[in-house]
Amino acid sequence: MIVDDDALVRLGLSDLLDGDPDIDVVAQAADGIEAVAKAAARHIDVALVDVRMPRMDGITAVTKLRALPNAPKVITLTTFDLDDYVYNALAAGADGFLLKDADPADILRAVHVVAAGSAMLHPTAARRLIDRYHATTGPLATAAQERLDRLTPRERDVLLLLARGDTNADIADQLAMRESTVKAHVSRILGALGVSNRVQAALLARDAGLT
Repeated sequence: MIVDDDALVRLGLSDLLDGDPDIDVVAQAADGIEAVAKAAARHIDVALVDVRMPRMDGITAVTKLRALPNAPKVITLTTFDLDDYVYNALAAGADGFLLKDADPADILRAVHVVAAGSAMLHPTAARRLIDRYHATTGPLATAAQERLDRLTPRERDVLLLLARGDTNADIADQLAMRESTVKAHVSRILGALGVSNRVQAALLARDAGLT
């Protein structure tokens, strides 16, 4: 599903995504209210959601989309790579973010990566975003460190690579594991940390000073 208040943006993204034989654009919405209604009415795997929209902004939309029984994965779209809204959207449960002027191949890759259960964080922009908004001292860091104490040493190794934006396949290669083992570790990490997706786990790792 494509969610953007600009009809030309929706058209351009739709043409791009429909050109991929493994992607079907099944819905479009002009704002968050329409997006939530459409996602509730049918199964949607991935939603590309603009962060700035009338009636219901992207942050609120992400929160409501992620609360649905069959919640779609969410990639937020923004014009600025250090948009205040982007951090809030990630904290609300988005699985990644893209710039609207991203290379078409990156947009297609993001949809596939997120649909497969990984996060889409461009390393440079993501690190600048996290550095800007997250502190590694004070109560926030202490609370994050306490949650990381629940992890085994191996799970911390996986979390470190996950927080850097590596895919399950990348982590498997670096740690000499099967990809299925990495997936199992990631599931346990999310449960132990009390977060809903890889992005939130990465933010928590940054809070704790792991990265």
